[in-house]
Formats: sequence, structure tokens, C-alpha cells
Amino acid sequence: GAAWPAVAARDALIASVFRTRHGDDSHRARLRVEIGRLRRQLPDGVSLTSHADGYRLELSAESAVIVLEPPFDDAPDVVAALLADGAGWSSSALALALGISQRGVQRALAGLQAQGRVRASGQGRAQRWRAAPLTGFTTMLLLPGLLPDD
Repeated sequence: GAAWPAVAARDALIASVFRTRHGDDSHRARLRVEIGRLRRQLPDGVSLTSHADGYRLELSAESAVIVLEPPFDDAPDVVAALLADGAGWSSSALALALGISQRGVQRALAGLQAQGRVRASGQGRAQRWRAAPLTGFTTMLLLPGLLPDD
């Protein structure tokens, strides 16, 4: 989640950025490098300061912060959003991309399939999930027709 205006904990940043539960010295060094790069990109009036347990975004009096978060936090909706690209996803790839357990993804997919929002193809490890096609549109309405010869 977003930490602003509080200090973003170093361990939480390492876990989020490097997808590891336990950061070591190399992770902390890599985080310092990335924070340095980020500092160079910040506009005037905005600074990123180091604290004992993390980093904090600080603003001048005339600056404002807008925190952007996903429009939904429910697992089925997040899974459906990833499937909207039309590509086939395995449940393990969805779990990795979303940072949630594979079992949680499987429960979300089962619920979405019961609602008719997703469909599966293949079986076992080769199974892929896709968003269900739109209903109510015929292919002829979506494809350009042949023009008659004049």
C-alpha cells in the first residue's frame, strides 16, 4: 500500500520491488541505487529523504501529491483485468504477476468461470485462461464487409 505522508519502510520496499520476503545487503544496496535514480527524476519542490527505517517523499508548500491505486482490490476483478488483454494465462503466471497465492488465483478463476467471465483451454499444466468473448456481437458486426463493385 501507499505510505505517504509516512515513511515507507525499507523492508516493505525491498519485499515489493524485489519480490522477496527477506532482504539482504545486496537488496539494500540495489534499493539505494534505485532511490538515487528516482531522486534525479523528481521535479523541483519534491525530495526523497532517507530515514532510519525507510524513505519519505517530502514536498514544498506549493506541491501536492496524488496517490494512484488500482480501481479495485477484489481478487476476481484483478484477475479479470489481467485476462482482458486476450492472451492466455496460466494460473501460476497470474499468481506471480499479482503477487498472490496460486490457490487464491484458482479460487478467483473458479468464481469468474461460474459467472461466465473467463474460459479455460487445455488441461493440467497446459491449461490457459482467457477472458470470455463478448456476447451479443456477431463477427460480421466487428469485421469490415466487402464493398460491392460500382
